[in-house]
Amino acid sequence: MVSFRDILGYYHQYRAIAFFSIAASSLFEIIDLVVPYVIGQILNVLSHQTLDTPVQFLVNQVANITNLEAGKFLDLAVLLSLIFLVTVVRSPIQPWIGSWFHWEISLRARKDHLRRVIGKILTLPLGFYDEHNPGRIAGRIARGIENHTWTYPEIAGQLLPKLARILGIFLIIWLIDRWIAVVFLISFILILAFSLASLKKLIKQEEVIDRHIENTDSRTSEIITNIKTVKAFATEAQELERQRQRFNREYKVITFRIHKGYVMLATWERTMIQSCVFLILLFTLIAAVKQTISLGHFITTLTISSMAYAELEPITQLSEVFARRYASMRRFHEFMQLPVGKDAASLNREDIATNPYQFKGKLELQNLTFGYDASRPILQNINLLVEPYQTVALVGRSGSGKSTLVKLLFRYFEPNQGRILIDGQDISDLDVTQYRRRLAIVHQDVDIFNGTVLDNLIYGNPQVSLSQVEQACHIARVDEFINELSQGYYTIVGERGVRLSGGQKQRLGIARALIVNPDILVFDEATASLDYESERSIQLAMRSILGTRTTIVIAHRLSTIREADQIVVLDKGKIVEVGNHQELLNHSGIYYRLHSLQETGELFS
Repeated sequence: MVSFRDILGYYHQYRAIAFFSIAASSLFEIIDLVVPYVIGQILNVLSHQTLDTPVQFLVNQVANITNLEAGKFLDLAVLLSLIFLVTVVRSPIQPWIGSWFHWEISLRARKDHLRRVIGKILTLPLGFYDEHNPGRIAGRIARGIENHTWTYPEIAGQLLPKLARILGIFLIIWLIDRWIAVVFLISFILILAFSLASLKKLIKQEEVIDRHIENTDSRTSEIITNIKTVKAFATEAQELERQRQRFNREYKVITFRIHKGYVMLATWERTMIQSCVFLILLFTLIAAVKQTISLGHFITTLTISSMAYAELEPITQLSEVFARRYASMRRFHEFMQLPVGKDAASLNREDIATNPYQFKGKLELQNLTFGYDASRPILQNINLLVEPYQTVALVGRSGSGKSTLVKLLFRYFEPNQGRILIDGQDISDLDVTQYRRRLAIVHQDVDIFNGTVLDNLIYGNPQVSLSQVEQACHIARVDEFINELSQGYYTIVGERGVRLSGGQKQRLGIARALIVNPDILVFDEATASLDYESERSIQLAMRSILGTRTTIVIAHRLSTIREADQIVVLDKGKIVEVGNHQELLNHSGIYYRLHSLQETGELFS
């Protein structure tokens, strides 16, 4: 659960310099009060009234040091010197002690927390990304970071120093007339208390609307991601209408509930502030008429109390801005407090380089049971032995558990029961980063980053030599099309590899997997969505890899796995058949039926 303390914790590591800069800014706000106080003393001099004791003491000290004669001229000279010091002399100092540090802290925090955000993104469990799309995640992060960045200079540089100024004003009025000071303090406490109570209610409404905005951003992201599908089904008008309705709902809530609440609060505050200013004027005038305070004190009290009440409006405006941003900052911290996934790898590059594993590639699955919901297992009591350098194919109907088995192998999830051994070691006892670096996978949809072909090829092994890249590209048949690209290996492939065909992406994915030289290589339906010619190229590439390392192939197209050492048939989360291609055909079981359906060109589910 996120608390206000968590919001403050965003700047925890900068607390020393933050305390200094806030204290300095507050001091400057208090120093500003010297001017109206001195003006009041000047009026006392001009009206032949006595100076306050501290000021008179200062004038006497100056007279003793300079040997000047005490009198009106020296009084005015000392008072003008004070004004000169707190205005002209301090002017070039304040921006560097105040504004510089406030923004320096805010921007440094932004940099540091963006790095932490990337770390959080990289270590969250895969299940989180199944439930939240990129637009939702990016929107929450962007709003949270942005609002933190803009809020700190306003709170630390304006709100807190202004509160310090109000405290200073109270002390000055207290020294002049305690009853006026009490009235002043009570009025401030009442106005601020009511404002905070109102803002607390508005913050709850802001949290609700922030979730709605996040959902809207999420849908916008989906429209962009799936724009080809939207255009293909001619649903542009439907998507526009759906988003229009969302925008209208948000507008009504923001305008007629939240914004109206802020305006009503401002109306009440302004009325109360002007009433209090008039009340202080009345009390001060009565005191001056009774001659319990001097003319200078009358002007000083009236001026600085007006200054204090004038600060209430910007204070409440800053509080309103903070309230508007608070919900998104809380949502950001909720994201940052999400638990790290059990599948999280190390983010320390030094850990990756030390003591790398080396496996022969023997895999044993012992009594393996798993379900995303433990009460509904997807895999049940799986037992399987894969010898080093064997090629094992996993086949079965959709939903039989093939891809889930691979996810367990890569430790994206932990089994509910049983274990997976590699070379006799339980993979759950191994360092997940080092372990995964000895595996590689080629998915049905190969993920391509926006960059050059070479950038994508060496993604898993940036230190590889160009000759090794070319060797892997030859095996994966990337060299068949690389020279057709405008700049060869240095061709920009575009977002998600839009400039490459499906077959080219697949071959690039195979080459990328080979470049890391894995002990276990997985093909996850690598030819499922390809045309015949591309499929043939991928089959030839896969054939040249067989026997060079332990290989696991998930396939719908059974033509790609005829040469596998073992074919494992899964059905409803259980292994129902194991054997080579011919043995399973002779068995006349599920594999035989699937093979017959594909041979006759019929579809199976």
